[in-house]
Amino acid sequence: MRFTEIGQQLRAYRLESGLRAEEIAARLGVSRAALYRYEKGEVIKLDTIKRLAELLKISPLSLLGIGVEYYNRPIGYLERMRQLEETADQLLQLHGPICYLTTSDSFDAALAEAFDEANEQSGGDRAAIRATTEQVLGIMAARKRMYGMRRPGIICMIPVSRLQQFLEGGIAAGMPLSDRARRMCRQVAAAEVENIANLMEAEPMGLQFGLLPVTEPTGGFKILRARDRASLAVNPFRIDSNPTSPSGVAMITGADEAIAAHQRVAEAQWREALKGAAAAARVRQLIAAHPVS
Repeated sequence: MRFTEIGQQLRAYRLESGLRAEEIAARLGVSRAALYRYEKGEVIKLDTIKRLAELLKISPLSLLGIGVEYYNRPIGYLERMRQLEETADQLLQLHGPICYLTTSDSFDAALAEAFDEANEQSGGDRAAIRATTEQVLGIMAARKRMYGMRRPGIICMIPVSRLQQFLEGGIAAGMPLSDRARRMCRQVAAAEVENIANLMEAEPMGLQFGLLPVTEPTGGFKILRARDRASLAVNPFRIDSNPTSPSGVAMITGADEAIAAHQRVAEAQWREALKGAAAAARVRQLIAAHPVS
């Protein structure tokens, strides 16, 4: 058993469950420090794995890294992405409207402000919501830092329709925001789309963008390839969606047939995609057609 990977998945599922570390530790009859050691890769007994799976309401096989992982909250999925990106050499993304790892700090700042404003208008437990959004923002920032240090290769395909929606609604389009915040989110979204156009034009080493002008996949996915393994992530969550409102189920698997099937789809889409200067020109046409008032 790969105890480091078991520990990583344990942390992701713990965040997914919404349970605090001390709650899980108390139910297991261990200290919180012991639980954190499990998450860092300390040897863990099979009986403990079984009890943890029961607490987290998942299959023991999921903790062992066998079969399919499911996440119905963005926080668990984002944590798992952070872990997989730590060792990935290549990321193939068919999604939209952006590639988060290449966004600017302004994107994170705008998203944090949108989360704060939406939290103030929420009728729920504001402290709990704020804690969750801070965790999500921390995970996202860690992902971007890791990308900056490692620079894995990225191939990203974005449908035109997703860019149009992004320019129209801005960042955090599904959240209730003031007119001022909405305008700011649209301005930052336009700047991020302009950055995509610049990257398409420059074609920097290890970073390729493609624009899908007509066809659009029925669902977004990402293939992460490391030296000794590959993983497929099928993700319904937008990176700027409300982290406290489940809106789907994300799936991660290492099954060869699933990865191969999605790879074939990605290759077919890449052949159709606009690239380079032609893609950049089309993106700038979209920006011009959606001015921020």
